[in-house]
Amino acid sequence: MSYLSAVMSGWHDKRQARMITVIMLYSPSKILLSLIFLSLAGCVPAEPPSTSGNSRTAPRHMISAANPLAARAGLDMLRAGGSAVDAAIAAQMVLTLVEPQSSGIGGGAFMMHFDADGEGVESYDGRETAPRSAHPKMFLKAGKPMKFMQAAAGGSSVGVPGLIAMLELAHRDHGKLPWRQLFQPAIALADKGFAISPRLSGLLKKEKILRNTPSSRGYFYTASGKNRAMGTLIRNPDLATTFRTIANGGAKAFYRGAIAKDIVNEVRRAANNPSGMTLGDMAAYRAVKRTPICAPYRQWKVCGMGPPSSGGLAVAQILGLLEPFDLGKLGPASAEAVHLVAEASALAFADRNAYVADTDFVPVPMRGMLNRNYLRSRSKLIQPARAGGKRKPGVPLGATAFNFAPGNGTKGHSTSHLSVVDSDGNAVSMTSSIETVFGSRLMAGGFILNNQLTDFSFRPERDGKPIANRPAPGKRPRSSMSPTLVLDQDGKLVMAVGSPGGSRIIGYVTKTVIAALDWNMDMQAAISLGNFVNRNGATDLEAGTAVEALKPKLEAMGHKVRLMSRVSGLHGIRLSKAGLQGGADPRREGVAIGD
Repeated sequence: MSYLSAVMSGWHDKRQARMITVIMLYSPSKILLSLIFLSLAGCVPAEPPSTSGNSRTAPRHMISAANPLAARAGLDMLRAGGSAVDAAIAAQMVLTLVEPQSSGIGGGAFMMHFDADGEGVESYDGRETAPRSAHPKMFLKAGKPMKFMQAAAGGSSVGVPGLIAMLELAHRDHGKLPWRQLFQPAIALADKGFAISPRLSGLLKKEKILRNTPSSRGYFYTASGKNRAMGTLIRNPDLATTFRTIANGGAKAFYRGAIAKDIVNEVRRAANNPSGMTLGDMAAYRAVKRTPICAPYRQWKVCGMGPPSSGGLAVAQILGLLEPFDLGKLGPASAEAVHLVAEASALAFADRNAYVADTDFVPVPMRGMLNRNYLRSRSKLIQPARAGGKRKPGVPLGATAFNFAPGNGTKGHSTSHLSVVDSDGNAVSMTSSIETVFGSRLMAGGFILNNQLTDFSFRPERDGKPIANRPAPGKRPRSSMSPTLVLDQDGKLVMAVGSPGGSRIIGYVTKTVIAALDWNMDMQAAISLGNFVNRNGATDLEAGTAVEALKPKLEAMGHKVRLMSRVSGLHGIRLSKAGLQGGADPRREGVAIGD
């Protein structure tokens, strides 16, 4: 057992070691399989990692990702001299295979990039687009909005995937290794097989629609429709073929040719809500470089993704609204601090819901929303000891007559985030998604297709006013993904962080940034801290954590408090005196590894 103990000691916390122990106890025949999984995941580092507080540290380069196999693929690229973008691509391809419920090449992503050589911060938009057949009333039935899953499962919810185009664009700008090389770890795993993780196994057991979808049933379940056991080795030759095609032919091979035909055929022939997507829609897709949202916060600069993501604006607004308050003196996750953050979040979400959408279709008053005077005036609405209830949007400079659009909501089991810092000091913070868990439940070429179009408002208008985030041909639906980079006053990198979690992503990331900057927590402690979120309604506290105990005091302040489950997936890297300080969310299966 000494070797087994050594292997298991490579996991970043005891929870993950227990997870593998469960696999071994489940079936002795899977002991060797589990050891192989651990070895592939990089859980036996070449050199024992040093630690600073609760965080793993490394002097040269690091990746934090939602699955050990993906993190190891990224680390292999860094060890080969690759850039942060190279590592992110390799890791994301593996995530497509081993975490199909969350993200993949059938979906989209937003990437923040930091160039240590002086280019600074850049942002890449790989959000899905609606096909030409989309229209404002596409999610209405008999004049009323569809139920979410009625709309999500099927063909019409599928947007043209943007991930591959975005990654190729970022690779052209910042890649060091050959594009083809970045696909080799995922191809090898797809050919040889990977062990079903505890999280994937658990979600497959709960899933009701996937097992009845012809294109995905045979892969995820046995021939009789039964669940494949945790630890079962599964292979995906179709995905291996897809990866080889893209590796050899680039993004063009994805958007034109056999892969595009498979996607279009799958969504057009879907039994539920068939789509009008065409090969022309696939060929017309373009990833976009956009101006990042960067705003000051105390002595730092916080940069995030602009529209069609609402994440960068909302995080920046929340932090700007909080600047007049000394959060550092209030202490980590005190009732007083949570109250202030919740109130600032409610105000930011009121603006987000009213104004944010795809800027190619809707004028978004970004400058007005981040104006210091505007934020100062909105901040005065926050009472230090009393909740203000549901907030109305403000009127920032440049606001137009659009109307409030409520979110359609997901349970937060989908989406994935990874953070990377390479040996040259370049960094990537990337959040990718297929929207809800297992997306549209449709598969093509061995990968799950997204249901991102259900991120549009199902209602096209309210009270006679158009809703900013309503569907339209070629439009990108609003997102809450919040890949974030923090810089110091000299423009040097401080932190890269992000999370999955639906519209709660904004709150998860804001909490972690505040915990690291205001409360001086190390990266792992900031990520592990109990989550608290307000989306202009109830204040959600993470059940089973210390923040749950704040419920009575917050209710006494006037908050409506709800307890929420542990669905964040924060992954981050912070620069410290001890080196690169990595953290991985203990609520999921991720790791932070480096040299």
